[in-house]
Amino acid sequence: MTNILPVILSGGSGTRLWPASRAMYPKQLLPLTGEKTMLQQTAQRLQGMRDTSGQCMVICNEAHRFLVAEQLRSIDAAAQIVLEPEGRNTAPAVALAALLAAEQGKDSILLIMPADHVIVDIDAFQSAVANGVEAAVTGKLVTFGIVPTGPETGYGYVKAEPTGPAAVPVESFVEKPDIDTAKRYIAGGHHFWNSGMFLFNASSYCAALEQFEPEMFAACKAAIDGKSVAEDFIRPDLESFLSCPANSIDYAVMEKTDDAVMVPLDAGWSDVGSWTALHDVRDQDNDGNTIDGDVYTHDCKGVFIQAESRLVTAVGLEDVVIVETKDSTLVVSKDKAQDVKMIVDQLVVAERAETRLHRQVFRPWGSYDSLENADGFQVKRLIVSPGAILSLQKHAHRAEHWVVVRGTARITKNDDEFDLGVNESVYIAIGDVHRIANPFDEPVHIIEVQCGDYLGEDDIVRLEDNYGREGTNT
Repeated sequence: MTNILPVILSGGSGTRLWPASRAMYPKQLLPLTGEKTMLQQTAQRLQGMRDTSGQCMVICNEAHRFLVAEQLRSIDAAAQIVLEPEGRNTAPAVALAALLAAEQGKDSILLIMPADHVIVDIDAFQSAVANGVEAAVTGKLVTFGIVPTGPETGYGYVKAEPTGPAAVPVESFVEKPDIDTAKRYIAGGHHFWNSGMFLFNASSYCAALEQFEPEMFAACKAAIDGKSVAEDFIRPDLESFLSCPANSIDYAVMEKTDDAVMVPLDAGWSDVGSWTALHDVRDQDNDGNTIDGDVYTHDCKGVFIQAESRLVTAVGLEDVVIVETKDSTLVVSKDKAQDVKMIVDQLVVAERAETRLHRQVFRPWGSYDSLENADGFQVKRLIVSPGAILSLQKHAHRAEHWVVVRGTARITKNDDEFDLGVNESVYIAIGDVHRIANPFDEPVHIIEVQCGDYLGEDDIVRLEDNYGREGTNT
């Protein structure tokens, strides 16, 4: 019996969907196209698929581990979670999965799926996977070519000549074309959008990677040989993985091998790679507008407006994207949506925190929202989930004053432990050992006022932590 191991790649940062997508909370962890996040939708896409055991493997960034674990837990998706110390593109990420499968005694067929794609027709997707299995079993490296709906300059292309649903040899991989070339591709009928999804034997991929990228293969193998397993996470060896070159599967393997084949896929696919692409897959009104949040418009056509925290109004606009968050606003013409990354690059050079963090930052115990920040003081709203507990910690530079505004908090302050209810408060002096716990059934909300000469998040000495963060300060 064929054993398919789905591998979900969840390491991207989605910079073209800034300001909604940010490094510490990227697009695959956001509910962009429905109630579920894109990661959750990807995992649910596997339900009922033949030849799978019900468990998948997720490759994600170390910084996202608790978010990924919680999102999978909330939909009852069983998964091994492998933590990349640092992104090295798709070829090393898949190598980690293939080597782990081999180590576990399974020459599985790996189904490689990015976590940030939209697929409307799940049956068509699962049928295409089934159509590729026979080729994968024989050692072929299968890619899925999306049947194009029009000329697209934002995708790479795969050239092949399928006569039906079965896998056929790949003639070539083509870089993102200009618009005239894309039109020729569509007219010719032999070019398909490169989906970035793959199907192959773990052993076949390892052999190809060792042949074409021996340095990459050796680094990944050393990283898996030296891995550690703790708190349900698999951590490849840091030093070994950081020595690994970065490259995509396409460049590292698929463009070099003679065993590349393609299965056509027509399933309402999108990689949601820009605000324009997201507009295309979201519901639109009679004027082609997509409106989300507290928004009023007049005489607008083809606009995408998303408001998170306040009223947004627009008059007389056409083919424009407006995205408002608690701390940032983006306005971009739809035909320039791919260039949002250029703005993000500028913000990174300027060391703006808005590229990494939202104003509301999620932690394994809940979240905090920075309401006000000025010289010498900061005001936050903490939300502690039921059953959660913060680390036992102290600060060297700041004092804190907590006021409970909803629920009941259990407070540790030095040698004392006590409960605080609504409108009750406590002062935590510099150096006090403290923690907040919520052993109750409802979330607890706390307004925290920090005062001190340094208010950075790294002014933390963790003494105990339920989430394996002892000794860290971030």
